[in-house]
Amino acid sequence: MFSIIAAIGKNRELGKGGDLVFHIREDMKFFKNTTMGHTVVMGRRTWESLPKKLPGRKNVVVTRSGIDGADETVTDLPKYIQENKNTEEEIFVIGGAMLYDEFLPYAKNLYLTEVNASAEADVFFPSFDKNQYKKISLGNGNDEGIKYEFVKYERIEGES
Repeated sequence: MFSIIAAIGKNRELGKGGDLVFHIREDMKFFKNTTMGHTVVMGRRTWESLPKKLPGRKNVVVTRSGIDGADETVTDLPKYIQENKNTEEEIFVIGGAMLYDEFLPYAKNLYLTEVNASAEADVFFPSFDKNQYKKISLGNGNDEGIKYEFVKYERIEGES
């Protein structure tokens, strides 16, 4: 099964200039704890933005060309989705925006850090119908005056 994980602002802001727009320490811990031991799928630019391969996870990079250091490279995204959409394993899509858009119709779970702030951004999370999901609050916090909530949206069976 596919799950998506991201931190988004009030207007679905994700990033700017190849970097995240929100740098919340607790969000980084949430990301690590949620994805540890799982496969993480990312685009080439997301891969290149990381300081190193994410330890304790199988790193899969979607790209048209080869990537050094990844555990697996995917060049045929539709084939990868078809081969893995019904697996019992929870596979996390960690970015970027184009991959979020491609995987959204297949994602059973969306793990979002909903940041109660706006930021200047050039990359946004795709819009989705929240009525197709059950919303579960996983906690909340405050980082230097910026409030946020960890939310899991579980797709309601039969919805897509």
